[in-house]
Amino acid sequence: MSRLSVKVEPELVEEARDLAGVKTKREAIEVALREFVRRRHLIDLAGLAGSGLVEMEIEELEEWRGPGEEKRERR
Repeated sequence: MSRLSVKVEPELVEEARDLAGVKTKREAIEVALREFVRRRHLIDLAGLAGSGLVEMEIEELEEWRGPGEEKRERR
């Protein structure tokens, strides 16, 4: 694990901590980064829909993501 020193808005970190239900700033940042990476992977996967590489429709992908996940807006 690496050490990192950054300046972040205290209110933003506290809101993230509260929403994530964690006690420390480090935990809040880790949860936020994991969520960011997970969402980007899901967006990339959704982008493969219709390419023949992934045999899932958007609705199936959303179902696979599970309950409590935000639905992706269609453009």
